[in-house]
Amino acid sequence: MAPGNSEFPLPGFNIDERLWDQNSLLGRFKHYLWVTDPRTVFTPTSKLYKAKQLVEDYRAGVLPPGVTKEDLIYAKKLYESSFHPDSGELQNVIGRMSCQVPGGMILTGAMLQWYKTNLAVVFWQWMNQSFNALVNYTNRNANSEITTTQITVAYVSATSSALAVSLILKSYLAKAASPFLQRYVPFAAVASANMVNIPLMRQRELANGVMMFDEAGNEMVTSKAAAAKGITQVVTSRIVMAAPGMTLLPVVMEYLEKKKWMQKIKPLHGPIQIMGVGCCLLFMTPFACSIFNQRCAITSTTLKSLDSKAYDSLIKKTDGKPPEVLYFNKGL
Repeated sequence: MAPGNSEFPLPGFNIDERLWDQNSLLGRFKHYLWVTDPRTVFTPTSKLYKAKQLVEDYRAGVLPPGVTKEDLIYAKKLYESSFHPDSGELQNVIGRMSCQVPGGMILTGAMLQWYKTNLAVVFWQWMNQSFNALVNYTNRNANSEITTTQITVAYVSATSSALAVSLILKSYLAKAASPFLQRYVPFAAVASANMVNIPLMRQRELANGVMMFDEAGNEMVTSKAAAAKGITQVVTSRIVMAAPGMTLLPVVMEYLEKKKWMQKIKPLHGPIQIMGVGCCLLFMTPFACSIFNQRCAITSTTLKSLDSKAYDSLIKKTDGKPPEVLYFNKGL
């Protein structure tokens, strides 16, 4: 556990506490707007490790000469956006939430623009699911390890489900619906794939449970019910994240493409969709992450009804005096 406020060099500044109240949606939104800043993707690795070192030094009660509170807040931003909260390891750059805007806008925009041929559907859904698999692995609860075989099964299953939904819907809608409705095939595929990709990529958590902690951060017990709750929330957030860009843009593009000036710049339709998705993701990435608190909570009473085995272990560990609320990292 990190030291309390009184042990930090700057009175009143706890570098492990978030800058905004995480019990409110607005506070969580401000936090994720700050930490998913896409500009951090381009920060050199050497600078990220310097930020990590500064955070660790401050935790240990050391404040290097000349370092200000503003320097510490910036180091905290780089640290929280680039290093895993469980393991402390540097996350791969593509899998970071701060890469959702640059990475997601290109892939989502491409799926929305190039959906008319089976080859285009297959290629862009494969690219998108490859990206999603990396994001899901990077933002898992790192206390639950996953094998290479499990990663491969999750990746193949999610990609196959996305391709199947895309091709089946495309084939059906081509005969039974207007070209406008066909624009929604990518969203249906992405939503269905998220329901497969995330649980499979985090199947170890569902099988073995995730570690839960008390208010003070002490390890209590592992719970499969907690894992299921966290993963359900993550799936919901990811679908919400993609929804506006993939449901509103088809309406906008259907309207704009009828304009004469748009018909004269057909090569730019793809870049226009990509930029449109980027604008949506700038807002939706932090909003979707903030719907549920990353420090997910479950009461002992709920645990008793949903996971009696974990509850029995909790009773033994606490000598019959379990904490009212337990916490765990649900991932992003």
